[in-house]
Amino acid sequence: MSTAVADAASQPAEKPAYGMRKNGKQWHALKSAFRPKAGNDTYEKRNAERVAMNVVKAKEKEMKEEKEAERQRRITALKDKRAAKEEKARYEKLAETMHRKRVERLKRKEKRNKMIKS
Repeated sequence: MSTAVADAASQPAEKPAYGMRKNGKQWHALKSAFRPKAGNDTYEKRNAERVAMNVVKAKEKEMKEEKEAERQRRITALKDKRAAKEEKARYEKLAETMHRKRVERLKRKEKRNKMIKS
């Protein structure tokens, strides 16, 4: 038992690899050597990363296009709804001044013209 205590006392606790910095900048991280070729990967690895990035970009583009299509669909639905409301108001105003049969005839004529154009 006394030898175990003596061994522990003779060996100091683990010291850090570096001591205190002399210039007082202990808060800065120590820099390692600059090795510009250390991060180079093989061609296969770089190519695999490139392919993966292209897949991600294609998926993002597809999602954006779907979102834009949904937005355009909502916009056209809203425009059509407003146009129908405006048309209805216009015919109601016409019906006040004109005979009802003539107003209905005008409606049918405009509807037929729209179908021919589209």
